[in-house]
Amino acid sequence: MHWLPADSNGKVNLEELQLDIVGFLAILGEGSVLANAQVSTLSKWTYLPRLLPAPQALMRPSRPIRLEPFPGHVTGLVSGNNRDNINHIGNIVCDASNLAEYSVRVVSIQRVGEQRIKSKTVGPLTIVVLIGFALSALLLALSIWQDDGMSIVATVLLSLLSSLIGLGNKWRLELPKRKVKKGMVPRGDVIIRYPKGSFLIVRCEEDVARELYFAPETIDYLLTHGPAYRLLSLVGTTMLMGGVICLANAQIQVQIAWAGSYMLLGASYWIVAALPSKMHWDTSCYKVTNECLSDSNMQKKGFPSENDTFTKALWKAIVVSKEVGWVRRSDACPDTQAWRDWLMEAKACSRDVRTIEMEGWEHIKTWEVPDWDPQASLTQLLAGQAKNEVKEMKDGIEEV
Repeated sequence: MHWLPADSNGKVNLEELQLDIVGFLAILGEGSVLANAQVSTLSKWTYLPRLLPAPQALMRPSRPIRLEPFPGHVTGLVSGNNRDNINHIGNIVCDASNLAEYSVRVVSIQRVGEQRIKSKTVGPLTIVVLIGFALSALLLALSIWQDDGMSIVATVLLSLLSSLIGLGNKWRLELPKRKVKKGMVPRGDVIIRYPKGSFLIVRCEEDVARELYFAPETIDYLLTHGPAYRLLSLVGTTMLMGGVICLANAQIQVQIAWAGSYMLLGASYWIVAALPSKMHWDTSCYKVTNECLSDSNMQKKGFPSENDTFTKALWKAIVVSKEVGWVRRSDACPDTQAWRDWLMEAKACSRDVRTIEMEGWEHIKTWEVPDWDPQASLTQLLAGQAKNEVKEMKDGIEEV
């Protein structure tokens, strides 16, 4: 087998030691690995020995204690709960963060069975895991065929490193549940306002609202002992350094195969990272039913009601909710007399809103939008407020 060259006395010539650039390919691509790090370590596929680009990205000094939230403001219509961000799982179950500016979407979410949210057993992340395993097996076979001991050691170290990382980061998702089930509980309808001025109205029970939007998700790690995890990370870091050094001293033809493998693997992870997050999660325990407004665009996914101003979008959200208290609690509009008057008008106009059946879409619950111009009403109220302010200013000057 090919090892470091030695002289006639059997002494290794360290001057022949190489630290070529090929080994650096093994530690490139942190962004693509971290993009789906949490959902990938939720799956049992994480234990499979394989090549993994940038494994150091998953050997952190401390592990996350919650899933990364999404920007937005969540308000309970009846409960009065408020959150200034959207829980990760809540956003995954009903992904509306890509709604167009000033759009309004209505959905109904129901719990189906008692199973948990989990990563998809077969999905895009599974494909890249199997690609990594196949490349690891091919490189091991090539190294044995070429009698390259350094490459064999590199393959073993870098492949087993992924299993070690999987052991340290394997976790289980626990969604909080309401423990006291007695008594009447009001509905848990939720209104979500996104940074672009779009709204998602979620009609659901209080248990669903609590699980998805208000109580934090719990990450239950398999390895709970902190020092044990840090020791595991130390061992993994040593394996990574040893594997890269061995790879740098492999034969040139084997190094070319390694370079091609990591380029293919890196490209695969980048492609998977660009896919929507929902493609990696199994959310079959929740049933999402799309509803719409009478002016919704039925040709687009989710049947959004599209508007050209925030005022109109806010009005459509009030049409479905028939309430305006959530608007004040979520700071969705300025707290001025004109806006307070406008909210009262909007509530009065939405009081008699009913559901209708649209021709060709009888199976979809549709909310009828009243014939009222919210933009014209607000413009008139703002003009009246401005006149009053000018009058008060003139009266004050005359008194002086």
